[in-house]
Amino acid sequence: MDRAPFDPGRMTAVSKRSDPEVVQCDDALTVSNAAALIQQTVVTALPGRLRVAGQVSNFSGRSHWFFTLKDEEAAIRCVMFASTARRQAIGEIQDGMLVVVTGRVDFYAAQGQLQLYVESVQPVGEGDLERQFRQLCDRLRAEGYFDPLRKRPLPLVPNGVAVITSRSSAAWQDVLDTRGRRWSGCPLYLVDVRVQGDGAAAAIAAALRRVTKQAADVGIDVVILTRGGGSAEDLWAFNERVVADAVFASGVPVVAAVGHESDTTVAELVADERCATPTQAAMRVVPDAAILRQQAGQISRRLDALVVRTVRQMQGSLEAVASRVVYRRPSHLLHPTQERLQRDRERLVAAQRHAIASARLAMQEARQGLPRLDPGVAVRLAQNRLDRVVERLTRQAAREIDDRVARLHAVARHLAAVGPDDILRRGFSYTEGPDGTLIGSVRQVAEGDVLTTTVADGKFQSTVRPSKGGIAGKSKRRRQAGDADSPGLFNSAMP
Repeated sequence: MDRAPFDPGRMTAVSKRSDPEVVQCDDALTVSNAAALIQQTVVTALPGRLRVAGQVSNFSGRSHWFFTLKDEEAAIRCVMFASTARRQAIGEIQDGMLVVVTGRVDFYAAQGQLQLYVESVQPVGEGDLERQFRQLCDRLRAEGYFDPLRKRPLPLVPNGVAVITSRSSAAWQDVLDTRGRRWSGCPLYLVDVRVQGDGAAAAIAAALRRVTKQAADVGIDVVILTRGGGSAEDLWAFNERVVADAVFASGVPVVAAVGHESDTTVAELVADERCATPTQAAMRVVPDAAILRQQAGQISRRLDALVVRTVRQMQGSLEAVASRVVYRRPSHLLHPTQERLQRDRERLVAAQRHAIASARLAMQEARQGLPRLDPGVAVRLAQNRLDRVVERLTRQAAREIDDRVARLHAVARHLAAVGPDDILRRGFSYTEGPDGTLIGSVRQVAEGDVLTTTVADGKFQSTVRPSKGGIAGKSKRRRQAGDADSPGLFNSAMP
């Protein structure tokens, strides 16, 4: 069913006109004569060769080349015959390129067209539209608009399809025809918009936003954005950034089919899926009811076969179980169990009797051993063991004390032999300077120093006086404690 909830469409009524009045004039020219006059005027007034620079549009190059050369304000139809085109490489000219062509202008009377018959083509570079297209593609690609990971899958059976196109376009009719052939019950909602010219891009973007806003309420889960073929200028609305943003932000998947298979627009690159033609887009979105019925029939037949096979398997299992004797006569299951129970009862009785006999024997042996467990006997045995342990400890302690005393006497004798007191008793002494440093050389003292001398039974002091030979330490140099060259009797370590 055809619906248009968003915009009822702007249908212009076409009134029936009467036939034009036939004017009779005896001196009127025939069409052929007028065409010849126009051709003669063009050939005479224009140079034989023209060099024209412009942008290529609507290029078609199977054998002869046909294209339009245009700039911002005008367009010229051009043709290059096959004999001339063969001298050019097909890649040297394509839509959007900026070229310089050389040729002659002539009037093609058969179609009433003024054409530039091109003899050579010299590429100059890409045109403004092509450059704008590539720059926008580069920006959108960098922003992730073309990322395949963000593209959403289309519903297998859509609840509703919004078709954004012109009501008067052939694209809308193609979608309707395709829907009628595949599944006439698929709901289509036409969103009538301008698809070319000034304001078309804004209208398309606004339509996409309206569909996204009302999709949940209306039941729309996919959008077809489409129009028929045309020149690059005719399709340019679908190359605007505002349309790309609207497709990218759409809340439902978008299928774009703009122009023909050779045309590619920004909207198609951003869309979740691109189709070459409106018919292909409708085929991609609207499922084929016949195929769905065929698939449903196949699934139904497979389910029937599965159910039959499962029932048969279960029936076979049931028959196999029922065929066993044990299930036909359940009492047979009790006989082996009863036999095992009887054997277990007999073994249990025998085990009890054996356990009782063993317990009685153990009790008799315990009675016979009770006299040996008299507490008085146990105490006497423990007292004997304790006496023996005390005796061994006493002997061991006496031996240990004797050994320690003998070692102590030996150490005392050794100390008496090597100690300083014994050395002093043998007539030795040691002298200390005023600062307590041991004196080992006359160089350590000076005249007037008070020295302390230690002997075996005490100490005495003396004052240094000069001798006949003088005192070597007259420089009053004080020997510092711990000089390496002042060895003494008592500054070595004791043994």
